[in-house]
Amino acid sequence: MESQLTLEGVSVDLGGQRIVDDVSFTLAEGDVACLLGPSGCGKTTILRAIAGFQAPSAGRVCIAGKAVATPERQATPEERRIGMVFQDLALFPHMTVRSNVAFGMRRQGKKAVGARVDELLELVALEPYADSYPHELSGGQQQRVALIRAMAPRPPVLLLDEPFSSQDTERRVQLAHEVREILKRDGITAVLVTHDQYEAFAIADRIGVIAGGRLRQWASAYDLYHTPADRFVAHFIGEGVFLCGNTLEDNVIQTELGTIRGELSEDMAPGTLIELLVRPDDILHDDASPNRATVLARDFRGADHLYTLRMPGNTRLLCLAPSHHDHAVGEEFGVRLRLDHLVLFDREIGA
Repeated sequence: MESQLTLEGVSVDLGGQRIVDDVSFTLAEGDVACLLGPSGCGKTTILRAIAGFQAPSAGRVCIAGKAVATPERQATPEERRIGMVFQDLALFPHMTVRSNVAFGMRRQGKKAVGARVDELLELVALEPYADSYPHELSGGQQQRVALIRAMAPRPPVLLLDEPFSSQDTERRVQLAHEVREILKRDGITAVLVTHDQYEAFAIADRIGVIAGGRLRQWASAYDLYHTPADRFVAHFIGEGVFLCGNTLEDNVIQTELGTIRGELSEDMAPGTLIELLVRPDDILHDDASPNRATVLARDFRGADHLYTLRMPGNTRLLCLAPSHHDHAVGEEFGVRLRLDHLVLFDREIGA
């Protein structure tokens, strides 16, 4: 499948400072991607470079195989035919919700426009507000109008900057699933920016984790969680802690929770100091285990408790246990490590 959107070594400098550094990725038609990272990491700047509001200092942006941005030449945002939803929303205050959504489809037939508007209003549960004006809506409702207005003309590329930020947590994930369904059906290539990993998991085929202006890993949600490329990705995606240990002979690792056998890389010779990524579901509550941990905190999640534990050697762990395994802060219980695969980092070099 041909590339619809490609970034090749894109860097962006602002005020003499490098904000985005050497970012590359490719999306085919209909791919949905997410740029995920903490505030100030450069993800919105990448979106602005794709849209045409920020020129790259190096590299190039290509849409449908054609370069639209290089340090020497910039196609205008209008020439790129990109749909955009940025945080300022920019709804037309003198137009109704229906007119706002229909704005980008003025060259299409009236019947087709009406059907598309009705479909999208139903998607975001705004049918009763079709004849309302933006000032009569809540912030979350205005955000949904801006979202479907950008989707309405079926642009070849759609850029979304925190499009669900005004929604509550449950509504954000639900909207992400519903928007993904429309994007896939219409074959729209989309790039979403967010700091919410669960939103990213719900909508994206590929996720780029951004930190310090650099693309730390470009992968599926599954691979980010199970095979993070570095410590930052391991810490940022999901919940987990690093368990210290050292390597022994014959692919064995020694930790406070006992020895673990697994395939080690050739550069991890016996005696290498390592950190082992341990997720909450890797720690099992087992009263028969000789490894005892003290409960420091607990977070009730309905079906489960998330326990924060301290081992005798002061190692802290997270344990996800069924909620009927009910232990108070200060209590001890047995824990056992169950790992399906190893994610290791060399403590000396951080790799």
